[in-house]
Amino acid sequence: MMVSTEQPNTSAVADPSGVHPSGGTRRVNAGWVIGQLISFVFHPLFIPGYITAFLLFVHPFAFAGENEWYKKIKLISVLVSTAFFPAFTVFLLKQLGFASSFQLKTQKERIIPIVASMVFYFWIFYVSKNRPDNPPELVKMLCAVFITSIIALTANNFIKISLHAIAMGVLVSFFVYMAWTSLIPMIVPLAVSILIAGLVGTARLMTGAHSNSELVWGFATGVVSMFIAVWVV
Repeated sequence: MMVSTEQPNTSAVADPSGVHPSGGTRRVNAGWVIGQLISFVFHPLFIPGYITAFLLFVHPFAFAGENEWYKKIKLISVLVSTAFFPAFTVFLLKQLGFASSFQLKTQKERIIPIVASMVFYFWIFYVSKNRPDNPPELVKMLCAVFITSIIALTANNFIKISLHAIAMGVLVSFFVYMAWTSLIPMIVPLAVSILIAGLVGTARLMTGAHSNSELVWGFATGVVSMFIAVWVV
């Protein structure tokens, strides 16, 4: 869930975008384009916002009685900390020459954005935890997001763990938790989350961004982080 568009790994797919090695005519690889589109729509930075939007506008009880203005401000506050600030950090790093591109192609380039994201994620979790108007589901999810940044930073020393897969692990395990504890049926949201996770995993393979093991470790990280959050919060 940290900042990265995870540039395709050329060792996995030599030319996923369809560009001729000689630099000549560009062939459009439809699979690669679709994979990139899916990867963008379900970028790790957006997942906390999507989950928050579900609790605010879809779940009938999480924010029951709150007006639309309150809900919009709440969503914006989460998006600012979990999406805007991490993305702006990458922008600054690129402008200052600490990153060769916005894609953060190497594990080394990921270190500062992950650390920065860790700070932003902890802040939004801490603030949300200390506000009595926030439901426990939101607080636990934000705690899980913070935990993923800690694990991702550690794992980044060894492998280019998939941040997309981490986000999908949080997404699916969040709805598993909701299905287990909610008083209303959560089968449809859970099924949708599993479908999205499958699409994203396939997309990352289609673009050549990760190996199977990097996706598996990423997804497992998200799941473990969510269940740690459920346990400690």
